[in-house]
Amino acid sequence: MTTPSVAEGFAEPLGVTPTDSGVNVAVWSSNATAIDFCLFDESGNREIHRLRLPARTGDVFHGHIEGVALGARYGLRADGPWRPEDGQRFNPAKLLVDPCALALDRPFHFHAALLDGRRDGGSEADNFDSAPFVPKAIVTAPIPLPPPRRDPLGLDGHVVYELHVRGFTKLNAAIPESLRGTFAGLAHPASIGHLKSLGVTMVEIMPAAAWLDERHLPPLGLSNYWGYNPIAYSAPDPRLAPGGFAEIRSAIDALHEAGIQAILDVVYNHSGESDHLGPTVSMRGLDNAGYYRLVPEDRRYYVNDAGCGNILAGDRPHIVRLVLDSLRVWAAAGFDGFRFDLATTLARRDIGFDPAAPILVAIDQDPLLRSLVMIAEPWDIGMGGYQLGAFPARWGEWNDHYRDTVRRFFKGEGGLVGDLATRVAGSADIFAGRRRRLSASVNFVTAHDGFTLADLVAYERKSNFANGESNRDGTDANHSWNNGTEGPTDDPAVSERRAADARALIAALLFSRGTPMLSMGDEVGRSQAGNNNAYAQDSALAWLDWTKADVSMLDFTQRAISLRKNHPALRDGQPLTGQPHDGLTEPDVEWFGADGRPLEGGAWWDGDRHALVAVLAARQGRGVERLCLVFKGGENLTEITLPPASHGWRMLLDSAGPAPGREGTFASIAATGRRTALLTDGHAE
Repeated sequence: MTTPSVAEGFAEPLGVTPTDSGVNVAVWSSNATAIDFCLFDESGNREIHRLRLPARTGDVFHGHIEGVALGARYGLRADGPWRPEDGQRFNPAKLLVDPCALALDRPFHFHAALLDGRRDGGSEADNFDSAPFVPKAIVTAPIPLPPPRRDPLGLDGHVVYELHVRGFTKLNAAIPESLRGTFAGLAHPASIGHLKSLGVTMVEIMPAAAWLDERHLPPLGLSNYWGYNPIAYSAPDPRLAPGGFAEIRSAIDALHEAGIQAILDVVYNHSGESDHLGPTVSMRGLDNAGYYRLVPEDRRYYVNDAGCGNILAGDRPHIVRLVLDSLRVWAAAGFDGFRFDLATTLARRDIGFDPAAPILVAIDQDPLLRSLVMIAEPWDIGMGGYQLGAFPARWGEWNDHYRDTVRRFFKGEGGLVGDLATRVAGSADIFAGRRRRLSASVNFVTAHDGFTLADLVAYERKSNFANGESNRDGTDANHSWNNGTEGPTDDPAVSERRAADARALIAALLFSRGTPMLSMGDEVGRSQAGNNNAYAQDSALAWLDWTKADVSMLDFTQRAISLRKNHPALRDGQPLTGQPHDGLTEPDVEWFGADGRPLEGGAWWDGDRHALVAVLAARQGRGVERLCLVFKGGENLTEITLPPASHGWRMLLDSAGPAPGREGTFASIAATGRRTALLTDGHAE
């Protein structure tokens, strides 16, 4: 077979780029001595050419390879020193996936050949070729970038729905079996119809970039389901998108046609190459010390602020470049924004978190990215890792203060009335000081990480034995309750109390200022049997079982979302002041206790108080509307006296029952157990 001719080519763009006569290859590595471009046959199983890149410009090795066409399978190999004590771990026997690849020919699967035999101190060279066990990148035409938006996107007015593409579609019998578990399944009318009828306006899609199982999972018969262990940041995982970016684009187009935006959960804080005992499949083999942040005192080891074995050195220029190039690719596929997993790690320098970190500055200056939605998960486990409120002004942030306060209040803990008022009012204590809109607070009661809503009110203890770690994994700080019986029950009274509690939590979330985020399946009562860390459960345990959907819970959630949309006082992005404004003749909010009296002084922190009443006033059309929100935590019976109303308080929604609001007017509510109610002063819904 004729060996393709090789010329110097160019150092830009990074990756493998088709040209009129072949491909230009450009690979970043500051410490390699040589980079080889390896071509494989159409099956991706047999290496047919190994071509050394002939030129280097700075830290970029490059070359032009004649005759390589679109669709060709390829990988990389890197020569250099094996000196783990200096952070150098080169081994040309290990085939490496191009960090800039746009498509892979197969999913990653863990195999011992991916490990370097010298990783645990062995001195002999490991010459075991890993190529048969590594996905091959596919030569792909660049995805054209869209023009920058003139109208920047934001979170105002949105209701977010977090979903996993596979889990959301895998058990939906209305979707053809061949499409279930994929983006094509998400694009199906059955999927779009559910989201549209629910009323959500934005989906937050869990990771879609190609990922690798953690090495401890295959021996347990498990695999990574969530996808928070990426290798190729710009390549869709073939299990979720066998049709590549074209399939993803079709799904996003279908969402957009239904009036639903889509943001992608992205994981740039670490890679699936894990710790010093992990596999060598991409960046570790290209330049371990260049891509990762190593322990200064012993560079054999990795800084582990993400808790996943390693972290990328996000303050280095080539990492900033890698991340921004990847974000643009996903934006070009149609995504309206991104949620950054463990974003604190990404914005960390050697000295700690930096609110003006290079990667944050670069994103907010990029003409394409700066107009998209950006949401930070504002913490990691590193020193000073909790940074809620510290991200750029236009970003949203997951607000775990909201989650924990709401859970603890409804569970029945005392002394939380003041904190609950702050969270329900939009967490202005965190966001308003820097003149950020309250929509920056992404409120949630549940998310992928933790109990589902149904399990939150049915389990006091996690049950993660299926994960193979003797129930050690997953948090113990669940702030959950079981209504007297742990787990499944045949007692209809317990079942009804649990359903009412779930309704109270959903209503509280949707009637709070900020941006509410629902977790997949909470609207239909999805359970994970008490597993609060289902990352390794690619099975019916974690998938949404549509045959068990609680239709009354779905109907209740739909009505709560509709009420939020129809009543501006529930979703305004400006902080409440307690004073009249915007033409109002009364305060925009007044706070009361269960006795109907205004809350003052120490009453805010009284440990015996388990009820909070808020009266909101806001302009509604040409007039003014007053809404009354009632929150009751704990299981005891409490008689709640409502504040005076001009026309009488009419019920719009009451979590005590799944039916619509009751007729008549109310001066008080006898709250048995946990409850959220919304009333209006003489106005119809």
